[in-house]
Amino acid sequence: MKILVTGGLGFIGSHTVVELQNEGFEVVVIDDCSNSSEEVLEGIKAITGKTPIFEKLDLKEKNDVEDFFQRHHDLAGVIHFAASKAVGESVERPLLYYENNIGTLVYILKELSKKNRSNFIFSSSCTVYGQADEMPITENAPVKTAESPYGNTKQMGEEIIADTCKVTEGLNAIALRYFNPMGAHPSAEIGELPLGVPQNLVPFITQTGIGIREQLSVYGDNYPTEDGTAVRDYIYVVDLAKAHVIALKRLLENKNEDNYEVFNVGTGKGSSVLDVVQSFERVSGKKLNYKIVDRRVGDIVTAYADTTKANEVLGWKSEYTLDEAMKSAWDWEQKVRSKS
Repeated sequence: MKILVTGGLGFIGSHTVVELQNEGFEVVVIDDCSNSSEEVLEGIKAITGKTPIFEKLDLKEKNDVEDFFQRHHDLAGVIHFAASKAVGESVERPLLYYENNIGTLVYILKELSKKNRSNFIFSSSCTVYGQADEMPITENAPVKTAESPYGNTKQMGEEIIADTCKVTEGLNAIALRYFNPMGAHPSAEIGELPLGVPQNLVPFITQTGIGIREQLSVYGDNYPTEDGTAVRDYIYVVDLAKAHVIALKRLLENKNEDNYEVFNVGTGKGSSVLDVVQSFERVSGKKLNYKIVDRRVGDIVTAYADTTKANEVLGWKSEYTLDEAMKSAWDWEQKVRSKS
C-alpha cells in the first residue's frame, strides 16, 4: 500500500516514515525542506534499507498539489505533518501560518474528497486545550481560545476536517493530539535537528550540554507545581510515530467507529522542566548550566494527557521512559556534532 507523508523529512515525519517502511508500506514523502534537509533521506535508508519516494514540493501551490494527486492516484492513505510550528513566530507572522497550515490542508482535503475512499491522519496538538480545567486532559476537555495563531491553526484544522468528513462519505480521518515529542531514533541516524535556536526544551538542553548554547533559561519557578516549574507530558518520538501507523491501520481495516475520530497521544505522566533537566544530567553524567528567569507570557502551568482512549480504543500505549527518550536525544546530539 502506498502512503503519502507530508513533511516527511521533519522530526516526527521522518520517524513515522521509518515505522511505515518497517511495516512494509510504500512511502511517498512531500517536503519543501523549509525546516528540514534532504540528508534525512540517507538516515531513513540507513535504518530501513530503503529510500522513500521523495518529491520536493510546496503544498501552498494548488496546481502542484492537484498534479501530484493525479500522478499518485493509488494512495491508500495520507499522514499530514507539513506545517509551520513555532509559537513565537506565529504571533509575529500570523498570515504566514494561516496560509501554510490552513491553505495546504484545504488543498489536500479537496483532492481526497474526489476519491471514493480516502484515509487521512492529521498531526494535531494538545495546544487546542490551552490551560485545561482538569488534569489529566481527556479528549472531551473543552477546546479553549487559542493562545497563538499556531494553536489556532490546529483548532481550525480539526474543525475543517470534521466539517469535511460530515459531508464526504468516503473520507475517514483521525486527528492525533500530541503532547511534547522528544528524543531520536535509537540508531541515532535521525532525530530532532532544529534550524537556528531551538523552540523546544529538549534540543535546547542537549545543545547546552554539548556547548553550543551557553545556558538554558528555565522560565519561572513559582508555578503551583511540585518544584515550581511548568509541567508537560514528554512523549518519545518513536512511540509517537508508531501511534500514527496504528491509527492509519485502524482506518485501512475499517475499525473506526466514526469517520472522524480524535485521540490524545502522550504518556499520561507530567514531568516538570527541572525533572527533564535532571533526566539529562542522569543519562549524560554532566551538570547542565541553567538559570531560573521570569515566566513567559502565554505559558500554561500544567498539561498532561489522559491516554485511556488511545490505550483502549486505538490499542496504542507509550513504552519508553523519560530517561530512555533523553538518552536517545543525547546520543543524537553527540553524533550530529561529531560530524560538524
